[in-house]
Amino acid sequence: LQPKHYFKILDLDESGSCSKTEPDKGTMLWLMVLGFWLIAANEATALSTNPGFVARITDNGLDYAQKIGIQALQKELSKIKVPDFHGKTRVKIIGHVSYDCYSINIKNFQMPKCAITLVPGVGLRISVSNAFIQLNGKWKVRAKFAKDHGSFDAKVEGLSISVVLKLGRDGFGRPTVSASDCTSSIARVNLKIKGKLSFLYKLFKKPIESAVRSAMTKQICPVVVNTINTKLQPILQTLPVTAKIDKFAAIDYSLVDAPASTAETLDVHFKGQFFDITNHTKIPFTPPPLQFPVDHSRMLYFGISEYFFNTAGFIYGSAGVLVLNITDDMLPKNYTIRLNTSSIGTFIPQVQKMYPNMLMMMHVAADLAPSLTISPGKLALTATCTIDAFAILPNKSLAHLFVLRVSTAISAKVGVKGKNLFGSLSLDSVDLTLKQSDVGPFSAKLLESAVKFYVSFVILPQVNARLEKGFPLPVLDKLQLTDVVVEPKQNYLLFAASVVYGG
Repeated sequence: LQPKHYFKILDLDESGSCSKTEPDKGTMLWLMVLGFWLIAANEATALSTNPGFVARITDNGLDYAQKIGIQALQKELSKIKVPDFHGKTRVKIIGHVSYDCYSINIKNFQMPKCAITLVPGVGLRISVSNAFIQLNGKWKVRAKFAKDHGSFDAKVEGLSISVVLKLGRDGFGRPTVSASDCTSSIARVNLKIKGKLSFLYKLFKKPIESAVRSAMTKQICPVVVNTINTKLQPILQTLPVTAKIDKFAAIDYSLVDAPASTAETLDVHFKGQFFDITNHTKIPFTPPPLQFPVDHSRMLYFGISEYFFNTAGFIYGSAGVLVLNITDDMLPKNYTIRLNTSSIGTFIPQVQKMYPNMLMMMHVAADLAPSLTISPGKLALTATCTIDAFAILPNKSLAHLFVLRVSTAISAKVGVKGKNLFGSLSLDSVDLTLKQSDVGPFSAKLLESAVKFYVSFVILPQVNARLEKGFPLPVLDKLQLTDVVVEPKQNYLLFAASVVYGG
């Protein structure tokens, strides 16, 4: 039998003011940033199932979204087309005067005061106040004894808009958003008319101002609602609810309930568990509740339950891939205890006596799924495996020597790199038990130093190489997590972060 070196575990390959933005960038910027806020957050109302992964966006995060995202709404509103309109008015002595306004264009749209705020139990509210619009257009007027035409400039002042973004969850576990309760109002319209017959201007100035005000008011909410429903909603619907890791496993990031808002935070609960791509093995344990801290000073918080990590161990363990064959050529050249019968024979003489001067192989297989326990200030992993030791005979067949049961205590570290969660492991201690021996009785403790070395310098480096690659967090494109701080809490890891739009 040719010894095989293989290891299959966690193969993770895979400031208040709003200024006008450039037309080609604003919409997508608003949609991407605001879309992120709609899917980011944590714990809200009572749920039938505790989440395995939680995210929370605070008021500070919403402030950032407002500064960046509302600009695109401004861009969309600047596209409003004011229709041509015709009117008549009666003036003493002169009689009926008819007028037409046409070719009306928006030249400038500014929203100096705007905000995104939380609506408890519903979602978000976008509020705009004291906005103004500059227009220009053409006019013509006809009376019994005269007619004239010219151009006009108009300034729409005191524009206010309020719209609620109602957040939900579809049947696939994706977030949804729909616009509701949209209202708009305009305080006043000031018209400056240019033409020859100046004495006629005042006769139809106020009717035109009223007509412009009415036309603009009627179009604002339809534009806002259409922007949300046709541009933001499809982006949320494309959010993947699964993240494939390798041919064995993927992560389920579907929402377990609709995003929920409180007076201070916008919260979302993700299922947050690994699952078997092939067999859809049921997880035999449930996630514990997560209690977030009161501190809301950062933009974004992630809560990652120990359940999330333990489902990974269970899935890979159930798939039978937590195995490794260790042979002598995998050991560092300067290590004095070689994996052969001569070296092991110094601890167990009967091994060298029965199989003199032969190479050995140790087949390592997990007995139970590794289990991570998270407590304040500490991440502790326990893993139990069996080691089957073999002598490699001259004909390449294997002669069984003994079986050890190995219980390990391992420290874990977890961090964020880019949009990936990564980790590393280091050995704290091992405990050995002799389960079976084909070479006679011996004390398993004699092999403790050798097994510690194999775990620390052969097994864990291979695991860490894969953990270093990380696995994806549920974050939309073009958003970067910065200033990430990781803190172990009871039963979960707390990540606090700021967010920067990547452009």
